[in-house]
Amino acid sequence: MKRLTLVLISTLLAAPAAFAQMNHSSMDHSNMPMSDTQMQSAVHARAVVNSIADGKANVSHEPIPEIGWPAMTMDIAMTEDAQMMGDVVPGDTVTLMLIKGNDGMYAIGAMLPE
Repeated sequence: MKRLTLVLISTLLAAPAAFAQMNHSSMDHSNMPMSDTQMQSAVHARAVVNSIADGKANVSHEPIPEIGWPAMTMDIAMTEDAQMMGDVVPGDTVTLMLIKGNDGMYAIGAMLPE
């Protein structure tokens, strides 16, 4: 039991550092149909995909301090032209690119599997 606790604590302590070192520049933003303003205000977040259906993704995401969101599980709308940067299936850990729409709401503009 002590070993399991030690492994869990080590994992939790290492996760933020690993996420901070992720290279979001590997996402190819050049073909995305977004305005310059949307691209400049895009926010990246790490999440686990629970489901994708009907233009929405249900994800469990880490805290997103740039927009004041705590870690949570939620449905997030996907833009009409959302880019899937590879095969994404439920259970996958992904980097989300969230863009703020004219209505002030964030939507998924792209998903990049880890």
